[in-house]
Amino acid sequence: MELPKAVTVVEVGPRDGLQNEACFIPTEQKIELIERLSETGLKRIETTSFIHPKAIPQLQDSEEIVRRIERKPGIIYSTLVPNEKGLERALAAGVKEIALFVSASEKHNQKNVKMSISESLKGFRSIAEKALANGIRMRGYVVTAFGCPYEGKIAPEKVEFVINEYQAIGVHEIALGDTTGMANPVQVSRMIEQVRPRLGGMNLALHFHDTRGSALANILAALQEEVTVFDGSIGGLGGCPYAPGASGNIATEDLVNMLEEMGIETGIDLLKLIECAKYAKEIVQRDLPSHLLSAGKICWEGA
Repeated sequence: MELPKAVTVVEVGPRDGLQNEACFIPTEQKIELIERLSETGLKRIETTSFIHPKAIPQLQDSEEIVRRIERKPGIIYSTLVPNEKGLERALAAGVKEIALFVSASEKHNQKNVKMSISESLKGFRSIAEKALANGIRMRGYVVTAFGCPYEGKIAPEKVEFVINEYQAIGVHEIALGDTTGMANPVQVSRMIEQVRPRLGGMNLALHFHDTRGSALANILAALQEEVTVFDGSIGGLGGCPYAPGASGNIATEDLVNMLEEMGIETGIDLLKLIECAKYAKEIVQRDLPSHLLSAGKICWEGA
């Protein structure tokens, strides 16, 4: 089995994980979680979203979080940006990387941002122009890339269309999102093979939810297709407020455990990551779907 020697793990828990929590998580605890994650060896952390507070009240403290976190050298702290106003707020807070998002599903995009796909992409043009002028790196999410709770299966051509639009505005990385955990390994392999010629100089990342227990299998399929960037959410936090059934992302510690046990380097301290997952469980005050939270790290001594 030909697999990459090293993989980059992008931690999205502070944003994509916490956004779905019903009870507001205090700002101090969010900052503490991000700073603990910064000590694990992670090099990329998505911290929050500059979305309107009425849309996602959980992330109403985005400016304060971005300004107050202690930034460690060598770590990229990114934020989600939904529109030009969000970009202005992100720039004022000193953000160096932003993420844009649009759905491959027309109905989901309408539910999510109350715009058509074309309207969303049109709005990104001015955002991208200003971001590039300020030296900001851009990630472009294609959510519901593998399936939609409203439209069902998504034709790869719809994903290709969004990728082409992202490329035209200068996005640096494409992240395909399995927003409600509908993907399977064969579908993942075929999607990667189909969209790869469209990427040009853009990097490819994958963002899997474990709604139906297929996330690690899908990641293995992507590894076999030479993908080397994967998102994870500490403890398995997460979900999409506008996608029924969108339970948590793959737990970062479960992802790192599998990769390291397969001999694929992540540069992440798994024991420290598990401690972060314990803290995430503490602040949300409920059980989380992470396997390693209960099972712990594999210990081979004495076996």
